[in-house]
Amino acid sequence: MARKLAQALGEFAANLRFSQLPTAAIRTAKTGVIDCVAVMVAGSVELPVQILRKTLNGLGGVPEATLYLSAERMPAPDAAWINGMAGHVLDYDDFARGHPSVVIVPAILAEGEALDASGADIVTAYVAGYEVWMELVTRERGNYQMKGWHPTPLIGALAAAAACANLRRLDAAAVTAALGLAAAQASGITASYGTMAKSMQVGKAAHTGVISVRMAADGMTALPEVLDHEQGFLRAVSPAGDVDVQSAPRLGERWHITERGLSIKRYPVCYCAHRAIDATINLISRQPLEAEDIDRIEVSLSRIHATILKNHRPTTGLAAKFSAEFAVAASVLAGNVGLQEVNDAFVTRREVQELMRRVTVVTNENYDPEAPGFALWDQVHVFLKDSRVLESEQVRHALGNAKRPLGTDDLRRKFLDCMAAGDQGFDAEQLFRDLETLEHLASCRALAARRRGPAAAAA
Repeated sequence: MARKLAQALGEFAANLRFSQLPTAAIRTAKTGVIDCVAVMVAGSVELPVQILRKTLNGLGGVPEATLYLSAERMPAPDAAWINGMAGHVLDYDDFARGHPSVVIVPAILAEGEALDASGADIVTAYVAGYEVWMELVTRERGNYQMKGWHPTPLIGALAAAAACANLRRLDAAAVTAALGLAAAQASGITASYGTMAKSMQVGKAAHTGVISVRMAADGMTALPEVLDHEQGFLRAVSPAGDVDVQSAPRLGERWHITERGLSIKRYPVCYCAHRAIDATINLISRQPLEAEDIDRIEVSLSRIHATILKNHRPTTGLAAKFSAEFAVAASVLAGNVGLQEVNDAFVTRREVQELMRRVTVVTNENYDPEAPGFALWDQVHVFLKDSRVLESEQVRHALGNAKRPLGTDDLRRKFLDCMAAGDQGFDAEQLFRDLETLEHLASCRALAARRRGPAAAAA
């Protein structure tokens, strides 16, 4: 590889323009922004987000960007941090080998407001960030999470830096420096799963992207070989050193975003549980059951996903997001695993706790070569007290997966539900229409004007 990897990525991000984007890339980018704005607003009322808001609000600074498109404004790096945390706190954000949008979107909306960027600028920056995200995350042949790394903030910090650098029109050398500066700060650990720290570290990656680009714009430099050096970022974070640092990227020749797309979550829990939820809900819809009829339930998952879904007897909504036992029990009892179920009150209900004790996880290593960490399929078996055994379908792709996508009506329904949950006083229908046609918006600042009432006019 003649150029160093960071230099190749820097050149791509520096030179990418809206006119170069394939139609499918524009469509996927807008889906990512729509979904992230929705879950960001829904998560804005959660306690962990308000704690971070209180902490950062005391630091002051120039108010450049809105918090979750509300009337409140803060410095763009801090707004990106808070908005990123809000977008991830419910574990409802999209998926593509991790969660790229929830790091990229808060960063580019915050920096975009500071710069008065257009909608087309936002779309272009999103694609730049997504391409860098996927280029880096797919070079690792192992599994970051089995080593303890949380890939979303770990790699997402660099993706956010690439996106913001494109937004600021930095030259290739400065983008390369921004990537190196982001790599110097990137982190995130799986021990945070099921705690407030998980969404905090995701939001911090968005902050890292914004601040790294600002430092590079002011002249700060980093090692151009930062990604592929013998002691560089990719080798340092690789669980077993099995990482590709030799292949030259083909960015702009092939588009990761059109090949891999985005998977939109239907349930606000870890994506590792979604196929089991689909399997259980579909089974129960065909064969209605009462909990007292069930002797036990077995759910088949890959060993990696079973390790990630580590909370076997959760007692909080946060912990339940990483519990296969809860996911299946809620599916049986409520016929859904939504915002009304993933909370402390529902999780601690006697019947939920009791049914969770009857759910067993059975692991396998029959991995899907197209989806690292995933088994070829997940499946649920329900053993009844009358000796019958009910078998679910084998679910390879959860509904909402890029290969089994949600329709526009389903995406809109999720958007409106999230807007209502966040209760920020938006004209949600108009905001959805604005985001659907984002590339035609003259200024991304107009998005915050979709709030109703005098606060919107004053913002």
